[in-house]
Amino acid sequence: MKTKTALDQEILDLAEPLAEALGLEIVRARVMGGKRKTVQIMAERHDGTMQVDDCERLSRALDEVLEEADPIAGEFTLEVSSPGIDRPLTELAHFARWEGFEAKLELGRMVEGRKRFRGVLAGTEDDNVLIDLAGEDETAVLPFAWIDDAKLVLTDALMEASLKGRADARASGDAGQD
Repeated sequence: MKTKTALDQEILDLAEPLAEALGLEIVRARVMGGKRKTVQIMAERHDGTMQVDDCERLSRALDEVLEEADPIAGEFTLEVSSPGIDRPLTELAHFARWEGFEAKLELGRMVEGRKRFRGVLAGTEDDNVLIDLAGEDETAVLPFAWIDDAKLVLTDALMEASLKGRADARASGDAGQD
């Protein structure tokens, strides 16, 4: 789910080693747009934070590699950012990390007559995502491989957790900007 197209995957393959060397994880890579493309890279530190200087360092490194590899015909704009508060969930580990928070999931196939699920993440089990369905007294067990798109829902609890995470990062000596 980090990518959707072959070009996205090519960009991800170029970006991941650079990100790893900088202590970052790529959350998502997308190439969007028509004539003039935008290469969007979402990344974060392994503790879930991302600072402006992290974005700048990854952007500079990636810009050099993209110019040399030239995977995109014509001009493009490179955007490097944090995944944001209502972030996409693109790896199985993300679902465990954000257990207890509300999320929206969209599957690539129908399950019990539906493709869209919303509820509170209840962790993972083997290669499955568990989600307590909103308005229902049921926990859905969804194979991670079937999920096409997933993201956290912006709630007060999520905003509170995000602010606490930033404060904790600053307290541990990382006083950079977001």
